[in-house]
Amino acid sequence: MADEARLLGRGFAFPPAISTEGRWQWSSGTDNVRQSIRLILQTEPLERIMLPEFGGGLKALLFQPNTIATHKLVEQIIRQALQIWEPRINLESIDVTVDPAEAQAAVATIRYSLVATDETDQLQVRVILAE
Repeated sequence: MADEARLLGRGFAFPPAISTEGRWQWSSGTDNVRQSIRLILQTEPLERIMLPEFGGGLKALLFQPNTIATHKLVEQIIRQALQIWEPRINLESIDVTVDPAEAQAAVATIRYSLVATDETDQLQVRVILAE
């Protein structure tokens, strides 16, 4: 795990949490990359005072119809945000579909490889829309 942390980084866990010892929890390696992707996509531009351009901007799609055209916008926003803010990954694909559990949401499946290790991974992000 120490080598993975050296290759991929280490930072505060997201969401922030306190360990059983009463200290901030940390994440490292592939967990840190996954948490970083979620953080980027859940942050809206202008939310961070010291870095106002940081974030994905997915909330701008709230009240958009859950259609193929909106799914393409979700894909485009995710691709642009991750290419700018997460240099540790190479995007393989982004597939956006209607959330089977909720018609007013979409699910984006993000497949990527790690630049440092060429290991592939994927994660899913829910995007709330409206019909």
